Amino acid sequence: MSHTFHIPVLGLGYSIDTPLNVAPFGISSVVSIVDDIAIERVRKYHSEKNNCFYEEISNKEDDARAKRITAYLNLLQDLIDQKFEIIKKQSFENGTELTRYFDLLPETSSLKRKYLLMLAEKNIAIKSLFISEIKKQMVKGKIDVNIMSKVDKMNVGENGELKEEIFSDALAALRGFANSNLSSSLVLSAGMNPRLYSYLETFNHFFPDENLVFKKKLILKVSDFRSALIQAKFLAKKGIWVSEFRIESGLNCGGHAFATEGYLLGPILEEFKQKREEMIVELFVMYKKALAEKKIFIKLAPKQKVKLQGGIGTFEEDIFLRTFYQLDATGWGSPFLLVPEATAVDEETLKDLSNASADDFYVSSASPLGIPFNNFRKSGSEKQRLQRIAEGKPGSPCTKKYLVSNTEFTQQPICTASKKYQGLKIKELQNQQLEGKVYQQKYDEITSKICLCEGLVSSAYQKYDIFRTKESKAVAICPGPNLAFFNEIYSLEQMLGHIYGKMDLLKNVKRPHIFINELKLYIDYLKNDINTNILDLTAKKEKSIKNFHQQLNNGIQYYKSIADTVFIKASCLKNEFLAELRVLERKLEKMGLPVIG
Repeated sequence: MSHTFHIPVLGLGYSIDTPLNVAPFGISSVVSIVDDIAIERVRKYHSEKNNCFYEEISNKEDDARAKRITAYLNLLQDLIDQKFEIIKKQSFENGTELTRYFDLLPETSSLKRKYLLMLAEKNIAIKSLFISEIKKQMVKGKIDVNIMSKVDKMNVGENGELKEEIFSDALAALRGFANSNLSSSLVLSAGMNPRLYSYLETFNHFFPDENLVFKKKLILKVSDFRSALIQAKFLAKKGIWVSEFRIESGLNCGGHAFATEGYLLGPILEEFKQKREEMIVELFVMYKKALAEKKIFIKLAPKQKVKLQGGIGTFEEDIFLRTFYQLDATGWGSPFLLVPEATAVDEETLKDLSNASADDFYVSSASPLGIPFNNFRKSGSEKQRLQRIAEGKPGSPCTKKYLVSNTEFTQQPICTASKKYQGLKIKELQNQQLEGKVYQQKYDEITSKICLCEGLVSSAYQKYDIFRTKESKAVAICPGPNLAFFNEIYSLEQMLGHIYGKMDLLKNVKRPHIFINELKLYIDYLKNDINTNILDLTAKKEKSIKNFHQQLNNGIQYYKSIADTVFIKASCLKNEFLAELRVLERKLEKMGLPVIG
């Protein structure tokens, strides 16, 4: 592994072609394969830009979604392979991409050390051998792909009849990846989908060969150990090995915010650290048995990595997390939205992000999925939403229909961000004759939803000027709250320099530790949850809130116990960390817990 980090998936479109930009330099990243319409359009753009043959895959074509995804991933692989070979043929001179490849590597990389020895070597013959050897050891970054497991709409054929299960959105996307030429990983996020998980075992590429090598691997994005183990056991019994758990902070991340039941990042990482080997042993028993039934026989458990992403902001945090919790690597996502050569962010949004304050980033109810969603107040989609409400026309046109799920008013599912749903829901609300304040609260809840299908790819469309007539140009963006501390537009060199401790992009920025930032988010989340449910409290909710409160308190005590380890060389930072912990502990203590009756 050349680098100690990866770039996670960023919305539907922000990392849609990130591998093209970073994989030739050994950096792995993740592409969303949810939106095949955007994928097809971006494939056309990059095919024409690189003089590659392009033939449209029409939406009317049989299995179009899977075919589009396969074609795009193959194009990415071909273009990256071509660029990588061009780089390897270059000479080690200032300004070449070959030199850039090695300059971007961390100082801890064995390949970087060999590179530095090569530069210092005076003997021409030995230097030539060095050059030949280190070029052989160069590796490309992985093109991993992401599917949100539960975004799995069943589709209808031209005759109006429901198609077979294998043509559902998630299964078709999986098939698109499985049929591609990639040798990389599928990242499954947003919980377990038994239908999708079972479909994995129909593809031989997810099984190991006699040398325990996988053509395609599986990564689970998880927020706690229990969830990871449940999902991994389900898969192991089907002969599918989880090659990596990608732990993500429940709230201190971009995109949808899947809050845990009060379990904080530190305790979660500690549990993985303590139970990691035990879990591998337990899973391997099931896995070995399942493979034997498929006439595949193995003696050793495949490797299983654990990585972390969500809210990391400094080199010191990164290296502490990797060493103390024995992580294989980390993920840096939202900061790369400010690196235009890595991600597809339009100029206006890029400027707004770089000038944003902490108040501009907030957890909203904007997602039609009904899951808390990290939002940006200055985004075009938020401005558009408010304008439509002001004009008495709330809601969005629904063209792609990836997030249709509601059947309150219709036989066929519709999206809660759509004009149709919001119009019907508001009409129902008006008939209830509620008191003004209550009515407004309910109205705001209905109209809070935005169209993510269009909004999360709009930025890429703008950057590459590939809009079509009548399409909305309103951008939706979902950065993690950690982005508030980064306030400039950066080069790839600057961001990697920051990650690896060569420079400090936050030198004059006051930023609490990652554990403090997450704890603040969880306390605010709990406070909001109490306020939302105080008037209609059930016994189940009362118990849930108390448990959440207790877990936060447990997390605080845990952080106190490891403070000396976290700040082993900086007593002043330790004192600041403990002082902030005490403030948040008092805030938690003063929070009145609701009681029924």
